[in-house]
Amino acid sequence: MAEPVRTASIAAKPQQRHEVRRADLPLSCPLPSQAVWNEHPRVYLPIENEGGHSQCPYCGTQYVLID
Repeated sequence: MAEPVRTASIAAKPQQRHEVRRADLPLSCPLPSQAVWNEHPRVYLPIENEGGHSQCPYCGTQYVLID
């Protein structure tokens, strides 16, 4: 009798939201200060062109420009 196929369970990450200031621009994800700097390739987000809100296409982290 064959064993049942087991699939790896991937825990969903809680969606994160970060507030950033103009002094933090250019904005990249992950942020240089984050311990997960090697989680995915660094991507620069055009937060000013997107009305002050950007979302990382890799991890879904949301960024909000507060000044």
